[in-house]
Amino acid sequence: MKAQLLTVTLLTAFSGALSAADSQLLNLVMPDAKVIAGVNVEQAKGTQFGQYILTQIQTHDSDMQKLIDLTGFDPRRDVREVLVASDGTPQAKAGLALARGNFDVARITAAATTVGKDVATESYGGVTILEDSKASHGIAFLDSTTVVAGDLASVKAAIDRRSNAQPLPAALLVKINEWSTAQDAWGISAVPPTSLAPAHTTQQPNQMLNSAQSVQQAYGGVKFGANVVFSGEAVCDTAPNASTLGDLVKFMLNLAQMQAAQNPQAQALVNSVTVTPSGTSLKISASLPQDVFIQMLHPAQKASGVAPRTRR
Repeated sequence: MKAQLLTVTLLTAFSGALSAADSQLLNLVMPDAKVIAGVNVEQAKGTQFGQYILTQIQTHDSDMQKLIDLTGFDPRRDVREVLVASDGTPQAKAGLALARGNFDVARITAAATTVGKDVATESYGGVTILEDSKASHGIAFLDSTTVVAGDLASVKAAIDRRSNAQPLPAALLVKINEWSTAQDAWGISAVPPTSLAPAHTTQQPNQMLNSAQSVQQAYGGVKFGANVVFSGEAVCDTAPNASTLGDLVKFMLNLAQMQAAQNPQAQALVNSVTVTPSGTSLKISASLPQDVFIQMLHPAQKASGVAPRTRR
């Protein structure tokens, strides 16, 4: 396996898969972060649905299996928590993925640097950074339990923040604590979500897009357990716009109910959705038993040629 492929696989493993978010990881996040998400992998492992998701990382996938064989690192077993963060700049390639877990740093470093010539190493702040062939992205193990990955400038800045922490804004920390404590997987956008996507011009007015543009901040999360519970909140610029957005979501749910008439699982999910305007906020939640939700995922698995797995 080429070293560049190993690097990409490592990056994917750390950025792709309850107590509040780990404070040490948060201290490494850029102070101007506007978009941040996390997964409490350890907490999710204790649920049937969490185990189901983890088993979907195919053990027979050649790249993943080579990663495990070369480094001894198995993200399904060795990662406890993941954070990803960016400053929310549209089209920006800067950002960080951070993880806590158990890492055999010497073995991973040796594997990355010996399997090919596409991985370079750089010592920065007493930490070895594994870099891709273009020296644009890197991975750094700060110790045997902490890893950061992303564009090279962001990785180096995170290393600097080990000894010179620059705290996130208080309001953002309040939201992070609120959502990471209550959810197993969560995401926060402190900027309008529509600003994160490249601008597109269209000749036809889009009611959904127009309503979405009133959203100034958005939060969401998933809690695993006997029921898989989805929660979301959109903060609009005005209360009337929040109400309008709620009416539009309800209209779309009515359409979805008609489309889901022949699918009991999908209809159960749609029927569980609640939409609640509250001032400038619109809160949305949904819940479905974890075994029913797993059944819903099976058609998608079959369509992709991946056989579903269930616990015995």
